[in-house]
Amino acid sequence: MYKGSVTDEAREVLRAIELIQLGARMPVLEKELMLSRNRLIRVYRELKSNSPPKGMLPFSADWYFTWLPNIHASLFYNIFLFLKDTAKCSRLDALTRAYRLYIEHCEHSNSERVLSFTRAWTLLRFFDGGLLTLSRCQVCRGRFVRQINDAYKPFTCSLCAPPSRAGATRNPLASQRATALLPAPGGA
Repeated sequence: MYKGSVTDEAREVLRAIELIQLGARMPVLEKELMLSRNRLIRVYRELKSNSPPKGMLPFSADWYFTWLPNIHASLFYNIFLFLKDTAKCSRLDALTRAYRLYIEHCEHSNSERVLSFTRAWTLLRFFDGGLLTLSRCQVCRGRFVRQINDAYKPFTCSLCAPPSRAGATRNPLASQRATALLPAPGGA
């Protein structure tokens, strides 16, 4: 049972609703909010009319290094950092706002949404755990998600040097649209 005030509990329920609508899974809700598991399940059932999905969350950072997920993860994380550091949002507010901006950008550029909310949250956990870092591309100077071990090695992003398989996606326009996700070469 929640031990705070009624207004604090109401705020937590509203946050839970927002996170569930964005696609948060139960482990994310339990980690980010102070509501009990039973309360979160009740909120989830009320919103989605079914029980929350079961199963493990992503546990490997390798997914973020393939070309298209890396572009999307880098876009999301740069937005998150701006909101957290420059706009001074709290971590949870920066996460939800960055993800909403990421969705909006994908819709505006007609590109497939590659990064789920759970993957975005897991990305932040990997950064917090010191497994990932941002490195600048030598060509476009954009900042991209990389393994901490590779942080100081020379790097060219997959937008500046697309892999040969970049055009062989499920959606033939996806590779063209991927280039619309980040600033043009020469940007900071």
